[in-house]
Amino acid sequence: MTTRISGLASGMDIDSMVKDLMKAERVPLDKLTQKKQLLEWQRDDYRDMNKLLKDFDQLIFDGVGKQSTFLKKTVTSTNESAVTATSNGSSGNISTTIENITLATPRTWIGNPVKSGSTPKPADTLLSSLGTSLPSDNKLKFKLTKPGTSDYVKDGTSDKIFEVTIDPTKETIDSLTQKLSNSELGISAFYDNNTGQMVITNKETGEDSKITFASTETKNLFGNLGFDGTLDDLTGTDKSKAGSNAYFTLNGLETSRSSNSFTISGVTFNLKSNSSDTTGPVTISTSTDSQGIFDSIVKFVDQYNTTIGKINDKISEERYRTYTPLTDEQRKGLSDKEAELWDGKAKSGMLKGDTILSSGLNQLRSNMYASVSTGKSDYDQLAKIGIQTSSNYLDKGKLIITDQNKLKDAIAKDPEAVMKLFANNGTTTDTKGIAYRLRDSIDSIMDKVEVKAGNALRTNNQFAIGKQLIDMDTRITNFNTRLTQVEDRYYRQFTAMEQAISRSNQQSMYLSQQFGGGQ
Repeated sequence: MTTRISGLASGMDIDSMVKDLMKAERVPLDKLTQKKQLLEWQRDDYRDMNKLLKDFDQLIFDGVGKQSTFLKKTVTSTNESAVTATSNGSSGNISTTIENITLATPRTWIGNPVKSGSTPKPADTLLSSLGTSLPSDNKLKFKLTKPGTSDYVKDGTSDKIFEVTIDPTKETIDSLTQKLSNSELGISAFYDNNTGQMVITNKETGEDSKITFASTETKNLFGNLGFDGTLDDLTGTDKSKAGSNAYFTLNGLETSRSSNSFTISGVTFNLKSNSSDTTGPVTISTSTDSQGIFDSIVKFVDQYNTTIGKINDKISEERYRTYTPLTDEQRKGLSDKEAELWDGKAKSGMLKGDTILSSGLNQLRSNMYASVSTGKSDYDQLAKIGIQTSSNYLDKGKLIITDQNKLKDAIAKDPEAVMKLFANNGTTTDTKGIAYRLRDSIDSIMDKVEVKAGNALRTNNQFAIGKQLIDMDTRITNFNTRLTQVEDRYYRQFTAMEQAISRSNQQSMYLSQQFGGGQ
């Protein structure tokens, strides 16, 4: 670091002079910094366009890109307090009558009273005080048989062992019931302090459900909690209740199910009450949810128009080249409002005329015009179901639902053909639905944009603008080093001048003293 001497000898403001000289030296650096800012703005605008496309792609995937969207059914019940129903989309438009309903019930086990003499033991009684030895690993072990099965099967494993870990020195009767209720066994349990009895209820309905003890220690503990039985089956008092199946008549067919909720031909029925509690049969009707399908298509059209509108705005945005990014010094001289307005002009037009986005828009538009091989000529183009491209050239290819009634009629008459027009997953271009074509095009555009501008997960050396930014950072760093050297040189020069002036002043003073002394 050069020793810097202010203008004591010359009387000049050296620091100000060097600062002014350095302003001129910094002009190329300011231009580099501004160019870097422009690259960052351009990168961010590209990424905003990709986010816009990604949001549109997600809407397609969740909406018109799914075949299930066009298979929606409206299900009605003439008595929803007795029976409700839903459709998974695979059902036809049917009408079903249900009557003579007897609801399925769960199995309930009621234990004998747990007493100390004639007094029921309290719920906070420790399990260790019941006099039962537990396995060394403190694990209670059960097997569960579901209604209609010989063994409980889960994850491909039959005869599964359910384990409940307890600490008998800390666990009480009450906390055991909580652990049982929260376990995978699918039961609820409680203990009544007044009677000293534990009650266990299966959460599932149906006949033949049972809990089997998978260890002698588990059976012995439950024996001390008032339950009889062998290792084969948990049993309680004679007030315990067996589970029962649901019985009903479906379109004249007498049948049963282990649950009050069951699926037949794509319709899931939920039985709510016994026929003795209701009057007459209940009719369940399913029909195409034309309004739901219509709403999905309208949402798609709106989002498509929003997407291409914003991209068109961005690539046609005016570029104000005289409004360069503000330097720190320039920003200091402006008010916040003035700086904001300047920044708005400077940021404008970063993607003006961009070929990636403009060619991408052309591809998206062509996806809309092209025919889809649906097997029905009345459903192979959007225009044939009431959706056309705007004739106003200022709309730049936006879609318009010109005839809502025509679209609704097309959906009502043949929802499967409408589905194929949008969501057919064909193997060739002509058999791919519009949604699949659009998603392919969106993927292609986004990939090209990411090659240019990357994404949040990519480092700068993985995309084109990022590499330019790395180069710009290197040049800025090198230029800053050079500026430091230039500034040091200026100070060395002024310091040498100051030292020369100082020596001259000293010589003048010496001579003055000598001549003055000789008089």
